Amino acid sequence: MPDFIEHLINPQWILNHGGLWLLLLIVFAETGLFFGFFLPGDSLLFVTGMTISIHTHISGMNIWEVAILISIAGILGDFVGFWFGKKSGPVLFKKEDSFLFKKKHLIAAHEFYKKYGGGAIFFARFLPIIRTFAPIVAGIVKMDFKKFVFFNIIGCLTWVFVMTLSGYYLGENIPGLEKHLTLIVVIMVLVTTVPVIIKLITQKNKKVKDSSS
Repeated sequence: MPDFIEHLINPQWILNHGGLWLLLLIVFAETGLFFGFFLPGDSLLFVTGMTISIHTHISGMNIWEVAILISIAGILGDFVGFWFGKKSGPVLFKKEDSFLFKKKHLIAAHEFYKKYGGGAIFFARFLPIIRTFAPIVAGIVKMDFKKFVFFNIIGCLTWVFVMTLSGYYLGENIPGLEKHLTLIVVIMVLVTTVPVIIKLITQKNKKVKDSSS
């Protein structure tokens, strides 16, 4: 199991061993199921674009066809997350931490939603962990469904096309870039997760300070 989980956070392994369908399943899980928060959304999309730039296709599909399918998976994932949040409600906030669930991630997403409102669904697409829990929070607070649909679709399309096309065009225009794939993935993970970690630490320190005053 540890080896399998290690493979699931490796974008190149996912594409080499699962192809398009495992790619779609992981995007769906990361955006719609609370236990998918550890999956590699951003780096997976970037590597997908780069892979297509080298091999011209994945499962016989070009960059545009793949990006559309990924967008559908991500949009459906958020709908599932919204439904789950609406049905589970406050019960999640009382749930104990486990390997597949961390309450701090839910709280961080809730604070993010309170700060940005409906726009949180759009911006969350570009933030690991927050991306997974934002639609769940939207369901918990019973966000207007039409508003959620709008931000869900626009946010997902923007996220998918920005990430996949970035990988595609960089792969096409910088020869040998795929040789530095590990470094690229590490940099992307750091760039996308460091702001979230800083935010969580800041919130924790603020709560400690407020409780002591």
